[in-house]
Amino acid sequence: MDAFYASVEQRDNQQYRGKPLVVGGSPNQRGVVAAASYEARKFGIHSAMPSVVAIARCPELIFVRPRFDVYREVSAQIHSIFRRYTDVVEGVALDEAYLDVTENKQNITYASTIARLIKAAILQETNLTATAGISINKFLAKMASGQNKPNGLTVILPQSAEAFVEGLAIEKFHGIGEVTAGKMHSLGIHTGADLKQRSLFELTRHFGKVGHHYYKIARAEDDRAVEPNRVRKSIGAETSFAMDLRSRAQMLHELEQIAQIVEQRLEQHSTRGRTLTLKIKFSDYQQITRSKTIAQYTREFDVIFTTATELFELIELENRSIRLLGISLSNLENAKQTQVIQLPLFAYSNSGNY
Repeated sequence: MDAFYASVEQRDNQQYRGKPLVVGGSPNQRGVVAAASYEARKFGIHSAMPSVVAIARCPELIFVRPRFDVYREVSAQIHSIFRRYTDVVEGVALDEAYLDVTENKQNITYASTIARLIKAAILQETNLTATAGISINKFLAKMASGQNKPNGLTVILPQSAEAFVEGLAIEKFHGIGEVTAGKMHSLGIHTGADLKQRSLFELTRHFGKVGHHYYKIARAEDDRAVEPNRVRKSIGAETSFAMDLRSRAQMLHELEQIAQIVEQRLEQHSTRGRTLTLKIKFSDYQQITRSKTIAQYTREFDVIFTTATELFELIELENRSIRLLGISLSNLENAKQTQVIQLPLFAYSNSGNY
């Protein structure tokens, strides 16, 4: 879906149409942007950005509190459209899904035909636009879906797959964030073609287990199936910093921002958790996790932030700097009814320049 939460708000409120709008907490509440309209994105505003930074970039910005019950209702309506064509639907979030239409209920030959029919039905029945990416595997379909937004449709044919990947800037790869892209640049990897030249041994030496994934996607390969019944084990968020955090005040400030995002995601998916895990990666790439199980299920910001802070205070920093912080909640209340989603990374510098 195109700027889903913001588009729903503009659809339902005529006074918001054509104006820069974000869904999320207001600046005086130290809130975080959950979604930004395309008008707001022109100012460099994006999801997970602190609201105070967003309002500085666009003083006339409109802030709207999220209505997750409405977004869930619209998402269910869209998924019902998907299931007219296939039951092999893997929800990634309320606004995104993978569909396997190799065999489909209407025996339509071309995936592009199905995509056009689905897009038309979504527009007619919800008055919202969607963008479709079509290809031979998940990675390529995801990359295609980002090529022509909003209201676009892009097909990457099998015979074009490798050339497409080879010509892609490394920072455009799904799953490669700003920090990883920077490390790849330092190794002389700037495009998919550069990545393809590196051996599996070299990639795993520099990037660990994920190096196997980089090796495959450089060759346009991805053997992950569309899995409609996967169960979510946790919900969380993490921030990878372009510049390492060095002061305790900075670290606690970032933990607070991450806790707000986790609260939003738990609310979005109508669930609560009992086991909180704090994740820290130091500047030397050593990674540690600390967990605590609380007495009751929660999705309250105060509980999430307080528990994360308690775990943080138990860690001996010894003047070490931090390159990544993350918070997740597992042992979810309604895990059997929920699906796995991919939780995005976002990266920025200590100076606040996004």
